[in-house]
Amino acid sequence: MTNYNINQMNLSISTDWKPQKNSPAILINQVVEKLEINDPYITGRPREYDLRSLLKLILFAYTKGIFSSRRINELAEDSLSARWLTQEQAPSYRTICRFRISDDAEKLIQQSIINLNQYLRTNNYIDEITFIDGTKILADANKYSFVWLKNTIRFDKMNRAAIIDILAEMKHARLQRQIPKGSDINLEMLDEIIIRLENQLTELNTQIKNEKPISPNPKKRKRRKIKALKNHLKQRRAKMANYDKQNQIFKQRNSYSKTDHDATFMRCKEDPMRNGQLKPAYNLQIATSNQFVTGFGIYQNPTDTRTLSSFLEQQSTDGTLGKYIVADAGYGSENNYRFIEDNLPNHIAIIPYSTMLREQSRKWRSDDRKVMNWEYHEQDDYYIDPNGVRFNFNAYRKRTDKYGLTRDFKEYKAEVKNQNWNFVSKALTKRGHLRRINVNPAWEYYKAKQRKLLSESETSSIYARRKIDVESVFGHLKGYLKFTRFSVRGISKVKREAGIVLMAMNIRKLASLVANFLLLNVKMVLVGRNYYFFQQEPFILRSYVTAPFASELTMSMNFA
Repeated sequence: MTNYNINQMNLSISTDWKPQKNSPAILINQVVEKLEINDPYITGRPREYDLRSLLKLILFAYTKGIFSSRRINELAEDSLSARWLTQEQAPSYRTICRFRISDDAEKLIQQSIINLNQYLRTNNYIDEITFIDGTKILADANKYSFVWLKNTIRFDKMNRAAIIDILAEMKHARLQRQIPKGSDINLEMLDEIIIRLENQLTELNTQIKNEKPISPNPKKRKRRKIKALKNHLKQRRAKMANYDKQNQIFKQRNSYSKTDHDATFMRCKEDPMRNGQLKPAYNLQIATSNQFVTGFGIYQNPTDTRTLSSFLEQQSTDGTLGKYIVADAGYGSENNYRFIEDNLPNHIAIIPYSTMLREQSRKWRSDDRKVMNWEYHEQDDYYIDPNGVRFNFNAYRKRTDKYGLTRDFKEYKAEVKNQNWNFVSKALTKRGHLRRINVNPAWEYYKAKQRKLLSESETSSIYARRKIDVESVFGHLKGYLKFTRFSVRGISKVKREAGIVLMAMNIRKLASLVANFLLLNVKMVLVGRNYYFFQQEPFILRSYVTAPFASELTMSMNFA
């Protein structure tokens, strides 16, 4: 029996232990060592901990679903795998917190994702299909510290109207002429008026001090009046400065949080009150291939439609975009289709538009109000509705939405008289106006293109993989790792934490392939009589058995 005595005096030596071959710690070590980090301090205080050990520790903690800096510190002290990665170092929670929001961590994570994507593509673990989807992740902000754009605009107008009323009370003619009622007021104007009022108060104080005291004193009455106006103007000036500051924070958003100005209030599935209440959150967009995350982006707008073009441009620059771009109907818009066709000609978009399924229903096809159900004559460019009213081309129109996107339309006008010069009553609306319709040729072209793609067997089978591929990643992120809320504030810091957790998920996915033998294109070759050989580059799994089941397993990995 081995003599076990924990209190025995011995020399302090490092732990003689190594993790299992299929442990995520092995992959984390090889991924980080591949970066060849060599960035010493040239000036200032030298680093207490190596960047590689900190990055390994944080990645390992995130693979375990541990996101708190204090709990990561406890993991570094208690876990053998973490101690092996850091070589017995246990950085404090402050060091961990500072590192994961630093510029060094952002550069290392970006390079790690690029290297891992190249490795996965080289070894055929990911293909030429990119699945894109988004989800909302709660921000580290107060749920009820909201600021709304509409209220800010309304209160700002009320405040400016109150300032005009205060200025109207002033009896000094020069001030009234300088800012007439209805003019635009800014902070510089108010500062100048307040300075003039303070000068008047100084003059009045001097006059009152040098004169004999009388009662009642009209100058003291005037001084009280000017003081009250000055105090009111200062209060209104502070409110105006606050509203101007809020308008600068919005940046084409409708809301933001007081505790995290970059967070926008969105409808999240993680709703504790279950009443559809808005929560401060960020829009996380990811691109996946075979359930590996190949790219990600953090956005402040809640709608997915406006994120696709910038997200695809980022992936195209990084070289991680596949030939096929697959997304759900939330991304189907004319602007996105045009961006892919014009800027990414070598890629094919498989993105249905929002009304695609409804257009195939019997109710939609039998609706006489839908222009697509009307008879169209291409040669003469006119439509005929089910009532026999002819709509001739009238003019080209343009529409620009609030985001600056312009769309071109063709306007068609109904004919009031038919071929026999008889009046057609159905050519008019109920109020007696002439009926007009607008048709967007570009939008109809993109819709027809998507209908054709999704009706073909090859592309329809690719789109059928979307839910299995990208939705399962979100399920693993929120359901298994329990990552439903960021731990840092500010969009730049949030991007760094998102990169860490998504990189950790890729490592977990790769480690599970090794552990469960779920490698792609695994070849099993019978060698001799009792030997079996499993081989798949870059993993080599050998099993020597004397029975149908493996008795010994050795694995090696070459992260090239």
